Amino acid sequence: VACRTAAAVVADAVLALSFPLHPPGKPEKSRADEARLVTDAGRPLAVIQGEKDPFGSPDEVEKALDPAAHVFAARGTHSFTKDPFEVLDEARAWLDQLP
Repeated sequence: VACRTAAAVVADAVLALSFPLHPPGKPEKSRADEARLVTDAGRPLAVIQGEKDPFGSPDEVEKALDPAAHVFAARGTHSFTKDPFEVLDEARAWLDQLP
């Protein structure tokens, strides 16, 4: 939802925690175009994606999105239960570098 509404609400940026690139086991049903709405609108986009996310691996997400998007891999799946502080650290680091 954040990616689809970022331009309309004039968001400064979008930080997506676990972007659902595709339904589990169905990579042909990509939702990359929704994420590209952010970068197409000239806004920064970061995605923190679990290494074992059934909705798309960090590599899949990185390949599917605009090169302007930043994709960070985090331990765990779609829920980040392995190490939520790793996610927090990645989010803070990205947010800190925004103008």
